[in-house]
Amino acid sequence: MKIIVMSDSHNNYFSIEKVVKNFHGDLYIHLGDGERELNQICTKYPDKQFIHVTGNCDFASLSQDEILFCPDDKNCIFAVHGHKYGVKSSIEPLKKIARKKGANILLYGHTHARFNEYDDGLYTMNPGSISCPRDGNPPSFGIIDITPKGIVTRIIDL
Repeated sequence: MKIIVMSDSHNNYFSIEKVVKNFHGDLYIHLGDGERELNQICTKYPDKQFIHVTGNCDFASLSQDEILFCPDDKNCIFAVHGHKYGVKSSIEPLKKIARKKGANILLYGHTHARFNEYDDGLYTMNPGSISCPRDGNPPSFGIIDITPKGIVTRIIDL
């Protein structure tokens, strides 16, 4: 299974479309601050599967703040935007919550800075911002490949 992970598009429809159009995924996850343009993408690409959480700039959203789901019988993903978990200060509390929920993959956004690590059984990824990064890197998104042999996570420059 290939999962494409995006975050913080902030009204940049074209950045999301570029990823959806050029990178095949079995599932696309948006980690918030881009619900309006993601809704347009969902309408344009009804054959694609999208999951998203609400971000602090997704005003009047009815979407969930967090999602916990298992894409297969071995792995569980915990996805949040991150603003309610203090991720700009530290991700350690969020990692503890993810582990407590039984997740082995943690996805978050909000900081506009990419992060990708494996630590003691937990894959943690912030794909950075797909439109306005704050870490000196180009806009980016993440890819998670889940295979019978294991998990590979990577961040791709847009």
